[in-house]
Amino acid sequence: MEGSSSCSSMLSAPRQPSFLLSTLERLSNTPCLKLSAQEAPPVAVIALRRYLSEQAVDQQQPVFYSYDVTVTDGSWRAKCFLHPSLNHLVHTNTLRTGSDISVRQCSYVYNERRLGCGYICVEALVCDAEKSALLPGVDDIRSLPVLVKPGMERSMLLHSDVPLQPDCRHYLPLWNNDDPEGDIWMSDSPSSETVLDVSKVALLGGLESYLRYSKKPYPLLVKIIHKSRLRYYGRPGLKIHYPYQAYFEVADKSGIMSLVLWNDLCPEFYQRLSVGTVLYLQNYALKKSYSNKSRPQMSHYGMTNFTSTEISLNYREPAAVITIVSPKSVQPQWGLPEVSYQFTSRSELENLPGDYVCDVIGLVTFAGRVERVISKGNKGPDKYWSYRWVHAVDGTFDQPFILELFSTSHPEIFGHICPMTYLVCTQMRVCKVEGSQPYLSSSCGTEIFITGYHKGQPYVGDPRVKSFIQWTKTLKDNTVMQKSTVGGYYCYPHPPRFFKQTAAKSPVPLVSAADLKKELETLQYREHKRVAIQGWITAVRYTEAPRSSETQTMEGNEVSDDEQEQVGPEQQASPPTVKQTFAGGSLSPSSDRSSANILKIKNHQSETTPSCLNRGSASSKRHRNTHGREEEEVDQGQVCNAPFWEISGWSIQQQELSERLCQGGLHQDSIFRKFVFDERITLMQWSNLQPGQWTSEPIADPIPPASCPGYYQLTILGINKQMAVDAAFFPVGNVGDPRAVGLPQDPHNNTMLSCLSSGFLFPLSGAALPQPEEILVTASELEDMHLVCVLDLCHLGGNQVEVLMNKVYKFTEVFPD
Repeated sequence: MEGSSSCSSMLSAPRQPSFLLSTLERLSNTPCLKLSAQEAPPVAVIALRRYLSEQAVDQQQPVFYSYDVTVTDGSWRAKCFLHPSLNHLVHTNTLRTGSDISVRQCSYVYNERRLGCGYICVEALVCDAEKSALLPGVDDIRSLPVLVKPGMERSMLLHSDVPLQPDCRHYLPLWNNDDPEGDIWMSDSPSSETVLDVSKVALLGGLESYLRYSKKPYPLLVKIIHKSRLRYYGRPGLKIHYPYQAYFEVADKSGIMSLVLWNDLCPEFYQRLSVGTVLYLQNYALKKSYSNKSRPQMSHYGMTNFTSTEISLNYREPAAVITIVSPKSVQPQWGLPEVSYQFTSRSELENLPGDYVCDVIGLVTFAGRVERVISKGNKGPDKYWSYRWVHAVDGTFDQPFILELFSTSHPEIFGHICPMTYLVCTQMRVCKVEGSQPYLSSSCGTEIFITGYHKGQPYVGDPRVKSFIQWTKTLKDNTVMQKSTVGGYYCYPHPPRFFKQTAAKSPVPLVSAADLKKELETLQYREHKRVAIQGWITAVRYTEAPRSSETQTMEGNEVSDDEQEQVGPEQQASPPTVKQTFAGGSLSPSSDRSSANILKIKNHQSETTPSCLNRGSASSKRHRNTHGREEEEVDQGQVCNAPFWEISGWSIQQQELSERLCQGGLHQDSIFRKFVFDERITLMQWSNLQPGQWTSEPIADPIPPASCPGYYQLTILGINKQMAVDAAFFPVGNVGDPRAVGLPQDPHNNTMLSCLSSGFLFPLSGAALPQPEEILVTASELEDMHLVCVLDLCHLGGNQVEVLMNKVYKFTEVFPD
């Protein structure tokens, strides 16, 4: 997005007044190279780029990643360095592309180790409108001149696809580490049409002898039969410009062997090499394979798999020579094997053992929102994986495939998975968990293809694929679309019948109330965590509709004037705490923007509701905010005459709490949407992660409010009665809910406890469901009942944090160490 404007484009400056231009001129005339402004016109964010920090920053906590932000005022564009004290605004997607910001403080920083280079550092800002008012008036962002300080024309090099910080060579994706990002990743280049000398080539079966006797081997002529996900292993202090690694499985007539692409060769070749590509390799190295390396399943080839040796391709020492052979030049006498697959139908899945590896094809009927999770066993900087849940049908069974798909280094495919597309997933692993139907999870060796990417793939001639295509021709689009859904809260597998806390690390960690607060405070954008806490349910309130986008927007999305000291360069600002940011309550559109910050969680709250089922009227309280103003706080728990229940004496107990973590109920983003083909672009933008670069494509229309029958707001009192947390409970209420797939539907009596234990209302079809009042009448059995509550946490961006009750366990269903 930063583009490659020439110096001539800089000289043809627009005539209209420019805020960015005047800012740079004022910085040039300021002795201290620093500029502050309490009132500043907005600029639009058009790119946010992330990279590994190479410079030590004097802060209380280490900063592993830096961010460059590109902004425009409609006349110029400027790539600026984001001061590390503002990084948390990116982590929470408060600072986002396509929005407007007001820069309140900035400075000019010279590169002391390079002549004629410098950049603007943004040190304080206010996030304005989520959707920019400036960008719709800009026809072509790339045509805008790049802002460069006079005499600093060499900085043009740094305004290309290169980070601003010294010694940093390339950008990382904004939300994970393993997807290719930037112009350095080559995807299109012609294959070799030259005549190859294949009179003397080595076979894979004879390479171990070369390794044993340290002889220089002959060239190799091999075919790629498997491609793994890209792996980034960068960390601060590692003196490697492009720390990447990619594994391939290659084959010739003698067998199969692993090939490793290293470092600088990954940007040049990773995207150009695909399954079926034939390679002529020279100057390669041979290494002993790592014994604990995970390997793709290749047994269906019926060939020898050489696992003790691997081929290593490096940029230097030695400099490997890689020739991509044109398909027209491949000769049958070379004896290279055909690419093979092992497709499994949905009807066969039930009988497959756990950890079995297979390939699948299906028609997508549900595409969940993209979420993130911290990678397991990561010892360096935080490394996130992006993933989504998908349902796909193949016509062989009445239930779909349940697929857990992690990003596979093909973001252009991963981000376009949506209903009505044909999906092929290779090297999927069968997962079997107690109390849930089997599902398939992707591995580092999985590749994903959807409609638009199937042409030319080796699997198109597979009999299973042809049979699936014939089946899809019998379907009617409208019928399939009526059953297709997108986004919303979705978690799988379901918790088991009994909660077991083992000595080994539990899939659902049991945390203290203080730990829960820390988990909420440190959540990043679309990060998902599942935790369990002990305690009592002290109050239940039914609400008929999830919070609208207006009531979800809070002033925590801003860095206000009064908070400038917290985000200034002199002091490292910590991310907003739960108590500061994730407040209960709502704001009307007419509320004073600066008043939003006062909706903090109170340490001492009181309510005057009786301990039985009630229909309260809306109530309000007067209190003073953090700036001393008296404000009115709406008690969201009693709006719309909502029925509720609470334990006896709860109003007194609340006054003794040290803290109450209020999360504001169910969000619109938690509700799945029916898939409509004409709205697919909007729905895909809504369910995907915020893009790192803004494009001038037509802005998607706002999504209308989701249809939701209602939800329950629960208050959970921690086991030591010092802290309470509010969580939403959104039970499955019909078979059209994607969460109903694979859900154990044992009959129950629709009491509050049985609904919380099972996660659904019984029955899901064929009979009238109980009314909320009928369920709440039974809530009294929760009083003084010691429970373990499983909570799903997900940061939805800005100040929206999803805290949903997944399941409760009675203490008789809990097994300690």
